[in-house]
Amino acid sequence: MAEILLSGVRKSYGTVEVIKGVDWKINSGEFVVIVGPSGCGKSTLLRMIAGLETITEGEISINDKVVNELEPSERDIAMVFQNYALYPHMSVFQNMAYGLKIKKIPTDEIKRRVQRAADILEIGAYLDRSPRQLSGGQRQRVAMGRAIVREPSVFLFDEPLSNLDAKLRVQMRLEIKKLQENLGITSVYVTHDQVEAMTLGHRLAILNGGVVEQLGTPIEIYEKPKTVFVAGFIGSPSMNLMEAKFNEKGDAVELANGEAITLGKTLSEYGGKPVTFGVRPEHITMAKGKEKGVTLHVSVVEQLGADTLVHTMLGSKGKGMVVRLSGIHSLSQGENLSVTFKPKAIHLFDSQSGLRIN
Repeated sequence: MAEILLSGVRKSYGTVEVIKGVDWKINSGEFVVIVGPSGCGKSTLLRMIAGLETITEGEISINDKVVNELEPSERDIAMVFQNYALYPHMSVFQNMAYGLKIKKIPTDEIKRRVQRAADILEIGAYLDRSPRQLSGGQRQRVAMGRAIVREPSVFLFDEPLSNLDAKLRVQMRLEIKKLQENLGITSVYVTHDQVEAMTLGHRLAILNGGVVEQLGTPIEIYEKPKTVFVAGFIGSPSMNLMEAKFNEKGDAVELANGEAITLGKTLSEYGGKPVTFGVRPEHITMAKGKEKGVTLHVSVVEQLGADTLVHTMLGSKGKGMVVRLSGIHSLSQGENLSVTFKPKAIHLFDSQSGLRIN
């Protein structure tokens, strides 16, 4: 196991800066996930840790040893790629053993390591097959097995499940989580899929435009996103976000359709100011009895079985809002829906900076 420390890490291609100063300590044995939209710099950051990209500025250290100038082979890491990168002319056993053979590991030790990895990944029956005889999920297991046999200090995963179908992705996600917990190896995982990130990582780094917007556990980030970007990115369906404003007292927020939502606290310094209002679809409930609610107009209903997603419009300005209701609900397009928001479930962000208002 190894501790990874990133200090002021930057990466530029000519005049374009793609990683804009990352400071991050990854603890020994931790599973961390770098997540963000396409083009945000997450794979570039991973490749700098691996030594596949040079560092423009800053330091990366593994186990207190600065690795900026070290070759990938000298960093005691193993990487699993998106495209498997298996040798088509070699058997599964030969693919898994190749790196050890190059290092001149004794034959008996190679056999022991390959068999152990094959047992862990349940691919022992495929050791004599060629990659073309395997399914996508089996090939990904071989790629992981090739990393395991090296017994590295650090695992690096670069979107390893993106080529698999939806059902297989869920299965392999569980396998990777179980594998990391059993082996206890420090792991850095890159994905653009926020569901993958939430279910896998001990901690997440939310990357946006080369900047880490928030570091924290999945629950911390879900419950208290620091910025509007994080709030809209984490969660499925994503958080409902809309422009609103505080009333003069600062104890309620007025939505675009003129309806006011009481906050349960007073933020007098924001009285009369614009604000970004946020609420997650699952934290919106249907008004009961004489309870005063906000009126939404139903546009589309998605029946998911256990839940119902109701796509609605707020007022004449046409601001969309998604409501997640438990169970099956028979709602029709054009129907009005009266809903309430629990004060504790409301998220408020400064309209100018995009930062959370606590």
